[in-house]
Amino acid sequence: MKHFFKVFITSLILFSLVATAGIFTYVKYFSPENIAEAKPGNDDDEDDDNIDKESETPLEKAMRESNRINVLVGGFEGPRSDTIMLASFDRKTKEASIISIPRDTYYYREAYGRYEDTQKINAVYGTNKEKGMKALIEAVEELTGIPIHNYVKVDYKGVRAAVDAIGGVEVDVKFNMVYSDPYDNPPLYINIPAGTKIIYGDKSVEFLRYRAGYPDGDLGRIKAQQGFMKSAIKKSLSLKLPSVISAVYPYVETDLTLTDLLGLGKDAIGFSMENLDTVTLPGGAKTMGGLSFYIVDGEKTTELLYGMYGINLSAAADEEVQSN
Repeated sequence: MKHFFKVFITSLILFSLVATAGIFTYVKYFSPENIAEAKPGNDDDEDDDNIDKESETPLEKAMRESNRINVLVGGFEGPRSDTIMLASFDRKTKEASIISIPRDTYYYREAYGRYEDTQKINAVYGTNKEKGMKALIEAVEELTGIPIHNYVKVDYKGVRAAVDAIGGVEVDVKFNMVYSDPYDNPPLYINIPAGTKIIYGDKSVEFLRYRAGYPDGDLGRIKAQQGFMKSAIKKSLSLKLPSVISAVYPYVETDLTLTDLLGLGKDAIGFSMENLDTVTLPGGAKTMGGLSFYIVDGEKTTELLYGMYGINLSAAADEEVQSN
């Protein structure tokens, strides 16, 4: 079964936890002994004496001083991470970004042939069984330049549970989605007419699994998934979240502790959908060695990072020139 859709319900869970005060009520009710004021990334202060501040770039300085928490969100098809997203939340400005990383993104590793499937980002997890999520985190950090603090994974059954818990998700289906694969496990039968509608558990799974008819291929699928995710988050923010969280939490695997979530929930009071930005890692498709890869655009990725961390790119470039 194609498990790529897991990431969207994971993102829903993550931002439901991060972006509302409801998590405070949930944690206090279910685990009062774990209540604390600690926040992710603030457990141990770095020794400033060990940081060479004079050699820092403006971006490195901004990252060191940032209040952002960056979480890797992954959906898996067997050993392959079929969908990868990087969710970032600034605890001070209450701004959030979700960066989708195409599964065919080229990530070169010396141990494998230069133009093999194993050079795609979605192969990293399964070919590093001992390191698992740590290997994927390291790969995404190298590709994006963004430090990752935590990760989230979720079982596909959580899709039905969460979508039903929030009373369905409104989507704009651009064309008739019709597809069948009786040999998939479980068998896949998709039939969703075009138009704006509210879809529930099983239909949401169909919508997120569909991939055949997008004019721009996998990038079109990512756009549709991002639209679904934003609609689901918007719906969840209008509800009392404890019931949603309790319905989905059994399917979640994360290294975020309840204490972490409590700190994030308190910091996220006042978050709104206007502060959520969804983008795809800059780049483009390219055929190499007979295979299709997604090649990251380093310059545009740098521009994306500077924007995320609130740095004026032109001013930063002038500052670096003057320091050299």
